[in-house]
Amino acid sequence: MLQGFRAASQSWLGKIVVTVVFGLLIAGLAIFGIADIFRGGGSNAVATVGSTPIPAEALRTAYQNQIQRLSRQSRRPITPDQARALGLDRQVLSQLITEASLDQKTRDLGLRIPDSAVVRLIQEEPAFKGPSGAFDVSTFRDTLRQAGLTEQGFVQEQRAVAARLQLAEAITADLPVPLAAREAIHRYTAERRAAAYFTLPESAAGEIPAPTEEAVTTFYNERKSAFRAPEVRSVNLLVLDPATLAKPDAVTEPEARARYESEKSRFGTPEKRTIQQIVFPNDADAAAALARLRSGEITFEQVATERGLDAKALDLGTFAKSELFDPAVADAAFAAEPNAVSEPVKGRFGTVLLRVTAVQPGARKAFEEVAAEVRREVALDKARDGLEKVHDAIEDQRAGAKPLADIAREQGLSLVTVPAVDAQGRDPQGKAVDAIPDKDATLSAIFRSDMGADNEALRTRSGGYVWYDVTKVDPAHDKPLAEVRDAVVAQWRADEIARRLAAKAREATERLDKGEAIDEVAKSLGQDAKTATDIARGRGRDGLSTEGVARVFTTPVGKAGTAAGEETARVVFRVTSATVPAFVPSAQGALAVEQQYRTALADDILAEYIADVQKQAGVSVNEGAFRRAIGGEY
Repeated sequence: MLQGFRAASQSWLGKIVVTVVFGLLIAGLAIFGIADIFRGGGSNAVATVGSTPIPAEALRTAYQNQIQRLSRQSRRPITPDQARALGLDRQVLSQLITEASLDQKTRDLGLRIPDSAVVRLIQEEPAFKGPSGAFDVSTFRDTLRQAGLTEQGFVQEQRAVAARLQLAEAITADLPVPLAAREAIHRYTAERRAAAYFTLPESAAGEIPAPTEEAVTTFYNERKSAFRAPEVRSVNLLVLDPATLAKPDAVTEPEARARYESEKSRFGTPEKRTIQQIVFPNDADAAAALARLRSGEITFEQVATERGLDAKALDLGTFAKSELFDPAVADAAFAAEPNAVSEPVKGRFGTVLLRVTAVQPGARKAFEEVAAEVRREVALDKARDGLEKVHDAIEDQRAGAKPLADIAREQGLSLVTVPAVDAQGRDPQGKAVDAIPDKDATLSAIFRSDMGADNEALRTRSGGYVWYDVTKVDPAHDKPLAEVRDAVVAQWRADEIARRLAAKAREATERLDKGEAIDEVAKSLGQDAKTATDIARGRGRDGLSTEGVARVFTTPVGKAGTAAGEETARVVFRVTSATVPAFVPSAQGALAVEQQYRTALADDILAEYIADVQKQAGVSVNEGAFRRAIGGEY
């Protein structure tokens, strides 16, 4: 059939027929829902909130960022399967749906965030501040680049975030906190208790005779897993790191001086200028104001007043050139003469007139003062540039089945030999093994590997590589009783002491609840009774542990109880009183509690509002696109 189409298409009539046939075929496929073939796999939206789509790329980026964030926090790599098991994929989708819901609502309400507010938010962000503590354009752009964000996209996102916050604050501002709730919280947090108590120390358990061999054997068999030896592995590690390859002494003086000259602003204090700025809606208004200024008709301050600016709004601040967000403004300000009004400058957020009121000259350290630092930086850069070449050479040698020890020797690198380490990074004596780089990720890989396996190199956080060979595996096993007998006997004795003390404490509380005085009960057990007052929730007091205090607050006044004390000791107590100070709504503590409750209440109300917005707008999730976006099939 295809040959027939090719033959027919040789004449002009045949070309028309073939064109019509294929046109009808494509139209038919589109009508019957197979147009995805021509659109590259279907809709790009993983979900839609009202008329707001959530692109697959947005979900994919947010999902990967969240996995990386969680990996950094847990200091171990999170696999896609683990992320899905934690529900991370659905959490990210839910967050994006929430953001899209608020974006939809802000558009419906006509909320707009001015450029000046967006600029202020960006300049106040701590992540974008340079060494001087002020906003730094280079830091801003480097941070965005590392995060894979464009400047335009980031500004748009900040505008959306600001609008969402404005909407949220309008919904949750000045929420009233019910008086009954504030009083209940006050009673819970301000209540203080007093208790009489005594402690049953380890000696109160009496003399513990040595266990019989039969008792030791039975105890060991019942708790054999507690005395189990973990799996231990021996491993060789070859670490390739920029710091290990760097050779500062090999950096020549011309190379170091060239780096110094190219980045001289880093080695000292840059020039700073105090700048005043007036923003105009268009070029014509700015030019007219400039003409009036130069004719002497009006002053710069008077122009600012006409524009509705006070002295505070007129002053832009004191900045280095790199700290100014708008490149056009930065260039004009640092080219201007002090106290002279600039020509109109087409800035990012409007046309402006500038005036520099003060200049702080920059200062620079001499090359000799920073030569060692510069040489180290150049050496590290060279090492990073040459890192992949060494990596490829090592991979070639690994492909030839060469042992890591031989590779290390030929490459001039150190081989790290770990005789024995368990999955928690400890040696057989229980001491931490410190020689393993990126310990969590490396250990995880080591214990997934087999002896003799050809393992892929691991990438380290410093930008290097780690190759590893498992040379020996000692499987986890039950230690024989003869090897752990002392530990078994010690644990048996500790359990016996705890059992005896618990029994004595229960007997003492029964006597107290029958009406005996705590002094008499304590004396009969060879102990002295004590008193603890002003006991607050969640904090130990005198001889009462945190657990003991918790038990005091769950025990009615006049009743007795018992709790664990320090180490193996046991505490017996009787609650003697409970007091709550009067509730004063204007007190500092009451106001702080009110604010905390208001925050929690605001979270609940905002969650209900978002749910209602989503219900009204309508939320649909494309499960197929969702699975494709996160790379999962389940």
